[in-house]
Amino acid sequence: MGRAFEFRKERKFKRWNLMSKVFTRLGKEIVMAVKAGGPDPANNSRLKTIIQNAKGASMPKDRIEAAISRASNKDEKDYEEVVYEGYGPHGIAVLIETSTDNINRTVANVRHYFTKAGGSLGTSGSVSFMFEHKAVFRFLKAEYDLEELELELIDFGLDDIDENEGEIFVYTAFEDFGNMQKALEDKGIEVISAEMQRFPMSTTDITDEQEADINKMIERIEEDDDVNHVYHNMS
Repeated sequence: MGRAFEFRKERKFKRWNLMSKVFTRLGKEIVMAVKAGGPDPANNSRLKTIIQNAKGASMPKDRIEAAISRASNKDEKDYEEVVYEGYGPHGIAVLIETSTDNINRTVANVRHYFTKAGGSLGTSGSVSFMFEHKAVFRFLKAEYDLEELELELIDFGLDDIDENEGEIFVYTAFEDFGNMQKALEDKGIEVISAEMQRFPMSTTDITDEQEADINKMIERIEEDDDVNHVYHNMS
C-alpha cells in the first residue's frame, strides 16, 4: 500500500508540475500579446486565441485576468520569442522554442544542455528546414463528420484532419492559420486550442539506449522555465 501511495503521489506531482509549466508559458504568451496589441481580446486576435488556449488547458480565470493586468503595467518585463536549433546525441535534430526576458541566460542554459548531452547548439536555420511549421486546431467531435468537414475546409488551407479520443484535429500550413481560424468560427465550431507546432519531415531510427540518452536531454531542457516547446526528428 505504501508503494502504491508513493506511485500515485509521484504521478500527481508530475501532473501538477506539468500544469504549472503550461500555465507559466500561457501567462508569458498573454503578456506578450497584451503588450503587442492591447488588453481587449475583441480587438486583439492573438490575445483572443491565447485566452481560448488557456481555457482549454484549464487555466484558472483569475490567473488569466492577473496575466492581462500585469501586462498592462508598464513595469512588467518584456519577453522575446527565440528559437534555438542544434543536434543532440546520436545526430538527432532538436529545435527549441523559448520566450525569455534574458537572452544571455537562455542561450547559455540551452548551450549547456546540448553540450552536457554530447550534442551541439547550431546556428539559425541549421535544422529548422527539417521541420514543417503548422497550425493545429483542436475541438470536440460532437456531431461533426470527418469526411464532410474535410470537404468544407479544404478551400481554407486544410492539410490534414484526424480524430482521436473524441476530439478532432485540423492541420494547416503556418500561413493559413488566420483563414482556418475564421472558417471554423464562421461554422460555429468551438475550438479548444489553436497552436503552432513543428513536425519533422523525416525521422531517424535509433536504438532504445540512444532514445534514452536523447529523452534525458529533452527532459532537462523542458524543465527550463524559458522553454515553451521542444521538437526533434527521433522516430
